[in-house]
Amino acid sequence: MSGLVDALVIVLVAVVVIARQFRARRIDSERRWWLLPALLVVLALREPGMIDAHHPTASALLLGAELLVGLATGAGWAWTTRVWTEPDGTVWSRSGTASVAVWAVGIGLRAGLFALGTAAGVHQDSTALLLGLAGTLLVRAGILARRGQSPRRGATLSGAYGDGTARVLGRERV
Repeated sequence: MSGLVDALVIVLVAVVVIARQFRARRIDSERRWWLLPALLVVLALREPGMIDAHHPTASALLLGAELLVGLATGAGWAWTTRVWTEPDGTVWSRSGTASVAVWAVGIGLRAGLFALGTAAGVHQDSTALLLGLAGTLLVRAGILARRGQSPRRGATLSGAYGDGTARVLGRERV
């Protein structure tokens, strides 16, 4: 795939995933929550040149840092997402303003890593970003699936970071 196609895939996936998270969504632990991240990993690994041949150590360090930022962003996003149980037993989630802050910090860190690599003369392509996004989505979906299976399913609301309220959130109508 060309760099332009990779960029379009990254932007499309990010826009769709982020936009969907600010609406109430049912958490279904039975669905294949790992499928989109797996597809992004396959797309990333198909491309040659993940590691710059002229700067292998710096390139590998930048790739590792990108993956760590992606995993941390996914975990932060999952733990700042509100999760609640409806009276019928279904578990729902919705991201809030704390999730926006997590995304902003993650994007800022990724931009900083790209700038650092550019300053060091390391050739960077979109594979690291695809892998980081896959890690973000995988960790977030996994944590939410786990939170949805929590033994506290009888509770009306599982708090998110910064959510000091103990209210039942109604499901948004689409």
